[in-house]
Amino acid sequence: MRTDDRPEIHGDIPAAASEQGMADRKELASFAFQRTRMPMVVADAREPDMRIVLANDAFVELTGYCAEEIIGRNCRFLQGPDTSPVAVAEIRAAIAQRRDATIEILNYKKDGTPFWNQLHLSALRDEAGAVAYFFASQVDVTELRRVQTLEEAEHRLLLEVDHRTKNVLAIVDSIVRLSKSENSAAYSASVKQRVQALSRTHMLLAESGWQEVSLESIIRTQVAVFGGDQVDVQGPEIMVPAPSVQPLGLAVHELAANAAVHGSLSRGKGTLSIDWRKEGNGLVLHWNEEGGPVPAERHGHGFGTVLLGAVVEKQLGGSIHRTWGNGGLQLRIELPSLDRVGGGLRHKP
Repeated sequence: MRTDDRPEIHGDIPAAASEQGMADRKELASFAFQRTRMPMVVADAREPDMRIVLANDAFVELTGYCAEEIIGRNCRFLQGPDTSPVAVAEIRAAIAQRRDATIEILNYKKDGTPFWNQLHLSALRDEAGAVAYFFASQVDVTELRRVQTLEEAEHRLLLEVDHRTKNVLAIVDSIVRLSKSENSAAYSASVKQRVQALSRTHMLLAESGWQEVSLESIIRTQVAVFGGDQVDVQGPEIMVPAPSVQPLGLAVHELAANAAVHGSLSRGKGTLSIDWRKEGNGLVLHWNEEGGPVPAERHGHGFGTVLLGAVVEKQLGGSIHRTWGNGGLQLRIELPSLDRVGGGLRHKP
Protein backbone atom coordinates (compact mmCIF):
# COMPACT_ATOMS: atom_id res chain seq x y z
CA MET A 1 0.00 0.00 0.00
CA ARG A 2 1.34 3.44 -0.92
CA THR A 3 1.56 6.16 1.71
CA ASP A 4 1.02 9.85 0.95
CA ASP A 5 4.69 10.75 1.28
CA ARG A 6 5.81 8.14 -1.20
CA PRO A 7 5.75 9.35 -4.83
CA GLU A 8 3.76 7.47 -7.40
CA ILE A 9 5.96 6.27 -10.26
CA HIS A 10 4.41 6.48 -13.69
CA GLY A 11 5.34 4.25 -16.63
CA ASP A 12 4.24 3.97 -20.24
CA ILE A 13 0.66 2.86 -20.81
CA PRO A 14 0.63 -0.71 -22.18
CA ALA A 15 0.07 -0.95 -25.93
CA ALA A 16 -2.76 -3.43 -25.38
CA ALA A 17 -4.66 -4.02 -22.14
CA SER A 18 -8.20 -4.88 -21.06
CA GLU A 19 -10.11 -2.63 -18.66
CA GLN A 20 -9.59 -5.16 -15.89
CA GLY A 21 -5.90 -5.36 -16.82
CA MET A 22 -5.56 -1.58 -16.48
CA ALA A 23 -7.33 -1.69 -13.12
CA ASP A 24 -4.99 -4.43 -11.88
CA ARG A 25 -1.89 -2.83 -13.39
CA LYS A 26 -0.04 -2.17 -10.11
CA GLU A 27 -0.77 -5.63 -8.77
CA LEU A 28 0.32 -7.25 -12.02
CA ALA A 29 3.52 -5.20 -12.09
CA SER A 30 4.31 -6.24 -8.52
CA PHE A 31 3.64 -9.88 -9.36
CA ALA A 32 5.82 -9.72 -12.49
CA PHE A 33 8.67 -8.07 -10.54
CA GLN A 34 8.57 -10.74 -7.86
CA ARG A 35 8.26 -13.76 -10.15
CA THR A 36 10.56 -12.81 -13.05
CA ARG A 37 13.64 -14.97 -13.42
CA MET A 38 15.98 -11.96 -13.63
CA PRO A 39 17.33 -10.84 -10.24
CA MET A 40 16.14 -7.30 -9.45
CA VAL A 41 16.19 -4.79 -6.61
CA VAL A 42 14.86 -1.27 -6.11
CA ALA A 43 16.70 1.26 -3.94
CA ASP A 44 15.30 4.48 -2.49
CA ALA A 45 17.19 7.40 -4.08
CA ARG A 46 15.95 9.75 -1.34
CA GLU A 47 17.72 7.80 1.38
CA PRO A 48 21.27 8.98 2.17
CA ASP A 49 22.65 5.45 1.76
CA MET A 50 20.37 4.34 -1.10
CA ARG A 51 18.79 1.53 0.92
CA ILE A 52 17.08 -1.39 -0.85
CA VAL A 53 13.30 -1.32 -0.52
CA LEU A 54 12.37 -4.18 -2.88
CA ALA A 55 14.12 -7.41 -3.87
CA ASN A 56 12.60 -10.23 -5.90
CA ASP A 57 12.87 -13.99 -5.43
CA ALA A 58 15.49 -14.33 -8.18
CA PHE A 59 17.79 -11.90 -6.35
CA VAL A 60 17.39 -13.89 -3.13
CA GLU A 61 18.23 -17.09 -5.00
CA LEU A 62 21.24 -15.57 -6.78
CA THR A 63 22.88 -14.06 -3.69
CA GLY A 64 21.88 -16.61 -1.04
CA TYR A 65 20.69 -13.88 1.34
CA CYS A 66 17.16 -14.00 2.74
CA ALA A 67 14.82 -11.02 2.30
CA GLU A 68 15.38 -9.79 5.87
CA GLU A 69 19.14 -9.60 5.21
CA ILE A 70 18.66 -7.56 2.03
CA ILE A 71 15.95 -4.98 2.73
CA GLY A 72 17.29 -1.79 4.26
CA ARG A 73 20.89 -2.30 3.12
CA ASN A 74 22.99 -0.65 0.42
CA CYS A 75 23.96 -2.91 -2.48
CA ARG A 76 27.63 -2.58 -1.56
CA PHE A 77 27.20 -5.58 0.77
CA LEU A 78 27.73 -7.71 -2.36
CA GLN A 79 31.26 -6.32 -2.82
CA GLY A 80 34.31 -8.24 -1.66
CA PRO A 81 38.12 -8.30 -1.61
CA ASP A 82 38.60 -8.49 -5.38
CA THR A 83 35.78 -6.17 -6.44
CA SER A 84 37.26 -3.59 -8.81
CA PRO A 85 37.33 -0.08 -7.30
CA VAL A 86 37.15 1.29 -10.85
CA ALA A 87 33.83 -0.52 -11.45
CA VAL A 88 32.57 0.84 -8.10
CA ALA A 89 33.59 4.34 -9.19
CA GLU A 90 31.63 3.92 -12.45
CA ILE A 91 28.52 2.90 -10.49
CA ARG A 92 28.96 5.84 -8.12
CA ALA A 93 29.26 8.24 -11.06
CA ALA A 94 26.13 6.86 -12.77
CA ILE A 95 24.11 7.29 -9.56
CA ALA A 96 25.43 10.80 -8.96
CA GLN A 97 24.54 11.80 -12.55
CA ARG A 98 21.12 10.12 -12.36
CA ARG A 99 21.73 8.20 -15.60
CA ASP A 100 21.29 4.62 -16.83
CA ALA A 101 24.39 2.42 -16.90
CA THR A 102 25.45 -1.17 -17.53
CA ILE A 103 28.58 -2.25 -15.65
CA GLU A 104 30.24 -5.62 -15.05
CA ILE A 105 31.41 -6.03 -11.46
CA LEU A 106 32.72 -8.90 -9.36
CA ASN A 107 30.28 -9.53 -6.51
CA TYR A 108 30.05 -12.14 -3.76
CA LYS A 109 27.25 -14.42 -2.55
CA LYS A 110 26.46 -14.95 1.12
CA ASP A 111 28.63 -18.07 1.25
CA GLY A 112 31.59 -16.13 -0.16
CA THR A 113 31.33 -17.46 -3.72
CA PRO A 114 32.38 -14.77 -6.24
CA PHE A 115 30.30 -14.17 -9.36
CA TRP A 116 30.52 -11.74 -12.25
CA ASN A 117 27.49 -9.48 -12.22
CA GLN A 118 26.34 -7.61 -15.31
CA LEU A 119 24.57 -4.82 -13.46
CA HIS A 120 22.06 -2.53 -15.16
CA LEU A 121 21.03 0.64 -13.32
CA SER A 122 18.03 2.77 -14.24
CA ALA A 123 16.62 5.86 -12.53
CA LEU A 124 12.86 5.94 -11.75
CA ARG A 125 11.38 9.42 -11.56
CA ASP A 126 8.28 10.74 -9.78
CA GLU A 127 5.59 13.05 -11.17
CA ALA A 128 7.81 16.09 -10.57
CA GLY A 129 10.65 14.56 -12.56
CA ALA A 130 12.87 13.95 -9.53
CA VAL A 131 14.63 10.60 -9.17
CA ALA A 132 12.80 8.71 -6.42
CA TYR A 133 14.20 5.21 -6.88
CA PHE A 134 16.94 3.31 -8.66
CA PHE A 135 16.08 0.03 -10.34
CA ALA A 136 18.91 -2.49 -10.64
CA SER A 137 18.85 -5.79 -12.51
CA GLN A 138 21.60 -8.38 -12.33
CA VAL A 139 22.77 -11.03 -14.78
CA ASP A 140 25.22 -13.68 -13.62
CA VAL A 141 27.77 -13.84 -16.45
CA THR A 142 30.35 -15.93 -14.58
CA GLU A 143 30.15 -18.89 -16.94
CA LEU A 144 30.36 -16.65 -19.99
CA ARG A 145 33.49 -14.97 -18.68
CA ARG A 146 35.03 -18.28 -17.73
CA VAL A 147 35.13 -19.41 -21.35
CA GLN A 148 36.42 -16.07 -22.54
CA THR A 149 40.12 -16.60 -21.94
CA LEU A 150 42.62 -13.81 -22.28
CA GLU A 151 43.95 -15.38 -25.50
CA GLU A 152 40.47 -15.27 -27.07
CA ALA A 153 40.01 -11.65 -26.04
CA GLU A 154 43.34 -10.73 -27.60
CA HIS A 155 42.43 -12.60 -30.77
CA ARG A 156 39.12 -10.74 -31.13
CA LEU A 157 40.87 -7.46 -30.50
CA LEU A 158 43.42 -8.17 -33.23
CA LEU A 159 40.64 -8.94 -35.72
CA GLU A 160 38.98 -5.59 -34.98
CA VAL A 161 42.04 -3.37 -35.12
CA ASP A 162 42.50 -1.68 -38.44
CA HIS A 163 45.90 -2.06 -40.11
CA ARG A 164 46.32 1.74 -39.93
CA THR A 165 46.49 1.56 -36.11
CA LYS A 166 49.01 -1.22 -35.62
CA ASN A 167 50.59 0.75 -32.80
CA VAL A 168 47.69 -0.38 -30.59
CA LEU A 169 49.32 -3.81 -30.45
CA ALA A 170 52.21 -2.30 -28.53
CA ILE A 171 49.69 -0.90 -26.02
CA VAL A 172 47.91 -4.23 -25.62
CA ASP A 173 51.28 -5.88 -25.11
CA SER A 174 52.08 -3.32 -22.41
CA ILE A 175 48.73 -3.93 -20.72
CA VAL A 176 49.24 -7.70 -20.60
CA ARG A 177 52.88 -7.52 -19.51
CA LEU A 178 52.53 -4.74 -16.95
CA SER A 179 49.33 -5.96 -15.29
CA LYS A 180 50.29 -7.56 -12.00
CA SER A 181 47.98 -9.38 -9.60
CA GLU A 182 48.16 -12.50 -7.49
CA ASN A 183 44.46 -13.08 -8.18
CA SER A 184 43.25 -14.14 -11.63
CA ALA A 185 39.92 -12.29 -11.29
CA ALA A 186 41.62 -9.01 -10.41
CA TYR A 187 44.11 -9.51 -13.25
CA SER A 188 41.29 -10.15 -15.73
CA ALA A 189 39.39 -7.07 -14.54
CA SER A 190 42.43 -4.78 -14.83
CA VAL A 191 43.15 -5.95 -18.38
CA LYS A 192 39.48 -5.73 -19.40
CA GLN A 193 39.05 -2.15 -18.17
CA ARG A 194 42.06 -0.95 -20.13
CA VAL A 195 41.01 -2.77 -23.29
CA GLN A 196 37.61 -1.04 -22.91
CA ALA A 197 39.46 2.29 -22.77
CA LEU A 198 41.19 1.38 -26.03
CA SER A 199 37.82 0.44 -27.49
CA ARG A 200 36.41 3.88 -26.71
CA THR A 201 39.19 5.60 -28.65
CA HIS A 202 38.89 2.95 -31.35
CA MET A 203 35.30 4.11 -31.86
CA LEU A 204 36.45 7.74 -32.14
CA LEU A 205 38.86 6.70 -34.87
CA ALA A 206 36.17 4.75 -36.71
CA GLU A 207 33.82 7.75 -36.57
CA SER A 208 36.55 10.01 -37.96
CA GLY A 209 37.28 7.67 -40.87
CA TRP A 210 40.65 6.75 -39.30
CA GLN A 211 41.90 10.28 -39.70
CA GLU A 212 42.57 12.86 -37.00
CA VAL A 213 40.59 13.09 -33.74
CA SER A 214 40.28 16.19 -31.57
CA LEU A 215 42.21 16.12 -28.31
CA GLU A 216 39.12 17.34 -26.45
CA SER A 217 37.08 14.36 -27.72
CA ILE A 218 39.76 11.92 -26.57
CA ILE A 219 39.85 13.43 -23.08
CA ARG A 220 36.09 13.80 -22.63
CA THR A 221 35.43 10.24 -23.82
CA GLN A 222 37.67 8.80 -21.11
CA VAL A 223 36.81 11.06 -18.14
CA ALA A 224 33.04 10.88 -18.77
CA VAL A 225 33.04 7.29 -17.49
CA PHE A 226 34.00 8.52 -14.02
CA GLY A 227 31.91 11.69 -13.68
CA GLY A 228 31.79 14.61 -16.08
CA ASP A 229 30.10 17.00 -13.63
CA GLN A 230 33.25 17.33 -11.53
CA VAL A 231 35.56 17.83 -14.50
CA ASP A 232 36.45 21.01 -16.40
CA VAL A 233 38.06 20.43 -19.81
CA GLN A 234 39.26 23.32 -21.93
CA GLY A 235 41.92 24.16 -24.46
CA PRO A 236 42.43 25.10 -28.12
CA GLU A 237 41.07 22.84 -30.83
CA ILE A 238 43.94 20.45 -31.56
CA MET A 239 43.73 17.48 -33.89
CA VAL A 240 45.66 14.35 -32.94
CA PRO A 241 46.99 12.09 -35.75
CA ALA A 242 45.37 8.65 -35.85
CA PRO A 243 48.40 6.61 -34.62
CA SER A 244 48.60 8.73 -31.44
CA VAL A 245 44.90 8.64 -30.52
CA GLN A 246 44.83 5.32 -28.67
CA PRO A 247 48.05 5.86 -26.67
CA LEU A 248 46.75 9.25 -25.51
CA GLY A 249 43.33 7.79 -24.74
CA LEU A 250 44.83 5.05 -22.59
CA ALA A 251 47.03 7.56 -20.74
CA VAL A 252 44.00 9.74 -19.93
CA HIS A 253 42.05 6.66 -18.79
CA GLU A 254 44.80 5.71 -16.34
CA LEU A 255 44.80 9.20 -14.84
CA ALA A 256 40.98 9.38 -14.67
CA ALA A 257 40.68 5.92 -13.08
CA ASN A 258 43.27 6.86 -10.46
CA ALA A 259 41.40 10.10 -9.72
CA ALA A 260 38.11 8.17 -9.36
CA VAL A 261 39.57 5.59 -6.96
CA HIS A 262 42.23 7.53 -5.04
CA GLY A 263 41.97 11.19 -6.03
CA SER A 264 39.63 14.13 -6.32
CA LEU A 265 36.84 12.28 -8.19
CA SER A 266 36.51 9.89 -5.24
CA ARG A 267 35.09 12.78 -3.19
CA GLY A 268 31.75 14.42 -3.86
CA LYS A 269 33.21 17.94 -3.74
CA GLY A 270 36.46 17.12 -5.51
CA THR A 271 37.22 18.66 -8.90
CA LEU A 272 39.49 17.98 -11.83
CA SER A 273 40.61 20.55 -14.40
CA ILE A 274 42.40 19.64 -17.62
CA ASP A 275 43.87 22.16 -20.04
CA TRP A 276 46.52 22.15 -22.75
CA ARG A 277 48.41 24.25 -25.26
CA LYS A 278 50.28 23.46 -28.46
CA GLU A 279 54.07 23.70 -28.54
CA GLY A 280 55.73 23.05 -31.89
CA ASN A 281 54.63 19.64 -33.17
CA GLY A 282 53.57 18.58 -29.70
CA LEU A 283 51.67 19.85 -26.69
CA VAL A 284 51.79 20.51 -22.95
CA LEU A 285 48.87 19.14 -20.93
CA HIS A 286 48.05 20.16 -17.35
CA TRP A 287 46.09 17.87 -15.01
CA ASN A 288 45.00 19.49 -11.75
CA GLU A 289 43.03 17.73 -8.99
CA GLU A 290 41.55 19.62 -6.04
CA GLY A 291 39.39 18.67 -3.07
CA GLY A 292 40.52 15.07 -2.93
CA PRO A 293 42.13 13.08 -0.12
CA VAL A 294 45.76 13.64 0.81
CA PRO A 295 47.68 11.50 -1.71
CA ALA A 296 49.72 8.56 -0.44
CA GLU A 297 53.10 8.01 -2.05
CA ARG A 298 52.18 4.41 -2.78
CA HIS A 299 49.65 5.63 -5.33
CA GLY A 300 52.55 6.83 -7.43
CA HIS A 301 54.09 3.36 -7.79
CA GLY A 302 51.20 1.20 -8.98
CA PHE A 303 50.45 -0.39 -12.31
CA GLY A 304 48.72 2.74 -13.59
CA THR A 305 51.87 4.80 -13.13
CA VAL A 306 54.04 2.17 -14.80
CA LEU A 307 51.73 1.91 -17.80
CA LEU A 308 51.34 5.70 -17.99
CA GLY A 309 55.12 6.06 -18.16
CA ALA A 310 55.40 3.33 -20.80
CA VAL A 311 52.83 5.02 -23.02
CA VAL A 312 53.82 8.67 -22.55
CA GLU A 313 57.59 8.34 -22.29
CA LYS A 314 58.43 5.31 -24.42
CA GLN A 315 55.71 5.28 -27.06
CA LEU A 316 54.99 8.99 -27.42
CA GLY A 317 58.46 10.22 -26.48
CA GLY A 318 57.15 12.63 -23.86
CA SER A 319 57.76 13.35 -20.19
CA ILE A 320 55.67 13.51 -17.01
CA HIS A 321 56.18 15.89 -14.10
CA ARG A 322 54.18 15.12 -10.92
CA THR A 323 53.41 17.26 -7.91
CA TRP A 324 51.37 16.08 -4.92
CA GLY A 325 49.62 18.64 -2.76
CA ASN A 326 47.06 18.47 0.01
CA GLY A 327 44.31 18.99 -2.54
CA GLY A 328 45.40 16.26 -4.93
CA LEU A 329 47.66 15.47 -7.87
CA GLN A 330 49.03 18.00 -10.35
CA LEU A 331 50.59 16.78 -13.58
CA ARG A 332 52.42 18.41 -16.45
CA ILE A 333 52.71 16.13 -19.47
CA GLU A 334 54.99 17.30 -22.26
CA LEU A 335 54.82 15.73 -25.70
CA PRO A 336 57.49 17.60 -27.70
CA SER A 337 56.85 15.65 -30.88
CA LEU A 338 54.51 12.92 -32.05
CA ASP A 339 56.32 12.39 -35.35
CA ARG A 340 57.83 9.16 -34.04
CA VAL A 341 54.29 7.75 -33.79
CA GLY A 342 52.92 9.22 -36.98
CA GLY A 343 52.64 12.93 -37.63
CA GLY A 344 52.55 16.06 -35.56
CA LEU A 345 49.57 17.70 -33.89
CA ARG A 346 47.87 20.57 -35.65
CA HIS A 347 45.32 23.23 -34.91
CA LYS A 348 42.01 22.59 -36.62
CA PRO A 349 41.43 25.37 -39.17
